[in-house]
Amino acid sequence: MRYVTALPLAYHPFVVFFQSAAHPGRQSPDSITELVGSNNNGTRVTVDEPNVVRNSHKTPILASRRSPNCRRMVRLRDSHILSRLRAIVTEGEPSNKYETLGRIGHGASGIVQIGRDLKTGQRVAIKQMNLRKQPKKELILNEILVMRAYRNPNIVNYLDSYLLGDELWVVMEYLDGGSLTDILTETCMSEAHIATVCRETLQALEFLHSKHVIHRDIKSDNILLGLDGAVKLTDFGFCAQLSSDQDVKRNTMVGTPYWMAPEVVSRKQYGNKVDIWSLGIMTLEMIEGEPPYLSENPLKALYLIATNGKPHFRKDHLSPELLDFLDCCLEVDVPKRATAASLLTHRFIVNKSKPVQSLIPLILLAREQIRSGNA
Repeated sequence: MRYVTALPLAYHPFVVFFQSAAHPGRQSPDSITELVGSNNNGTRVTVDEPNVVRNSHKTPILASRRSPNCRRMVRLRDSHILSRLRAIVTEGEPSNKYETLGRIGHGASGIVQIGRDLKTGQRVAIKQMNLRKQPKKELILNEILVMRAYRNPNIVNYLDSYLLGDELWVVMEYLDGGSLTDILTETCMSEAHIATVCRETLQALEFLHSKHVIHRDIKSDNILLGLDGAVKLTDFGFCAQLSSDQDVKRNTMVGTPYWMAPEVVSRKQYGNKVDIWSLGIMTLEMIEGEPPYLSENPLKALYLIATNGKPHFRKDHLSPELLDFLDCCLEVDVPKRATAASLLTHRFIVNKSKPVQSLIPLILLAREQIRSGNA
């Protein structure tokens, strides 16, 4: 499915908790090798999403039954989240402010429509979600809170939200150029194109990191483009707000497996440099059309990330500047890994990047390829 929206519905990342069959009460493995044995024997991957089993390599792959006590806790948590949502959404009827013009995406729990502000005529993206079908309501709340708090030219802007019974409307900036995934799968990107996308993404990351926010799910699906060449970061459900104290870190395994940094996979404490690793993997996506290990199942990919460190890739056709940029992003030693601010002055970005308008021919070509493929 392809769509143009500020709120992707497909390819959801996931939070996983690992539980060894030999030690059912322990959620954290002694080592990553516990996660992947021959045929994954002896290890159960529990995804915090009830009664759902999916096969896609980018979605949850196994679900567990919740105990009655756990279900009670979930109901209490959901009640708290709903009360917080009611406190931040706009009161009233959204149809008094926005006109819906047609569906552009859909998923198991909702749809995305193009809308129009009745006063200004501005086109918007409206995500309509049935909260009863949302197992991770806290991710929705987290995304709204982050986007309300932080606005930046390289971030998809939040505009409004409404709660109508069990249906949540989230109104956001509409980007009509599709996702970076469309570009890299339908076209061939030059190093100048890659540098331009990286520069715009780094500007978003430098801003978030300056606010002590980690995105934790940088990948091509979460980069949206406008027909004017604008490049913007979206999907803030897994963002983490760090303390201004540099010693405060996270250790939750969150994100999409193929883009995860080794320190996340290994359950070590981590900070905002996990986003830099993921940017490096996204750069490889733009070079090769997909991230490393995409042909492997998610558990095997996690194992390979933890054991191999920096992934192998063809280097003979890449410039020295791009190779050094990748080395800076995909440095396994976290203190030596570059920051967003330092990468913005890297010679690959400075010498190779172009104005965002240089991306317009690629965006139009990708749109045409998609249309002809759907015809």
